[in-house]
Amino acid sequence: MQDNLEKYADPKQYDYLHRVVLQDVETIKEYASHCHGPILELACGTGRATIPLAKQGHTVIGVDLHAGMLERAKEKATRERVDASFYQQDCTMLNLPVQASMVFMIGNSFQHFLTNKDQDHLLAGVKNHLKPGGLFIFDTRNPVLQDLAVPDRYEVRDTNVYSQEILEKHEEMYDHATQILTCETIRFVYEQDEVVKEEKDRIKLRYTYPLELERLLSQHNFQMVECYGDWMKREFTAQSPQMIVVCKLGES
Repeated sequence: MQDNLEKYADPKQYDYLHRVVLQDVETIKEYASHCHGPILELACGTGRATIPLAKQGHTVIGVDLHAGMLERAKEKATRERVDASFYQQDCTMLNLPVQASMVFMIGNSFQHFLTNKDQDHLLAGVKNHLKPGGLFIFDTRNPVLQDLAVPDRYEVRDTNVYSQEILEKHEEMYDHATQILTCETIRFVYEQDEVVKEEKDRIKLRYTYPLELERLLSQHNFQMVECYGDWMKREFTAQSPQMIVVCKLGES
């Protein structure tokens, strides 16, 4: 997974891009309010959800593979005087001193686990760190075939966190055999109408189909309790943008 982190090279820009993404955190806070015991966030990034939960008085542990994202999370927690713990670990090899009442993962991070083996190791780690009857909540993009059938190319103009104008050229191509979408971006950074920097990044994202996901969870002793179409808890349909999965670990 270490070679699939180019999109997260600038944690400050990541926070800027996600400054208006709020509903996932609000829904997680709702579920957390019914939990008694530690809460574990996987792929926690810059602490976008970890810190708000800690502010509510929960004992929260955040885990991520990216050192830069974790460093920013720690800086934010210190600045906001929040008590939260952060660990740098690969989520396919979890080894933490905690049995959580709830484990969650947002930002479609489940799609970073590209192979069946990666998914199995992730779920085995969650199972080993979750109390029986505990909740595992995560999101993943819904594989809508008409959207994935042909390569997608588009451009976006925006302003970055440093008040620079940027032009991004995106190309996305889906491999139906591996169920992996490869997203490549070329980014031109402007100052006074002149290109001062050119950046490139790439990310691979695994898509998992609803029935495939339900069987995978069952194999690891998780029961899917709910599957919503978005973080507003709207009904899941074939055209929903996401699957918001709420599952419970079996008692044995």
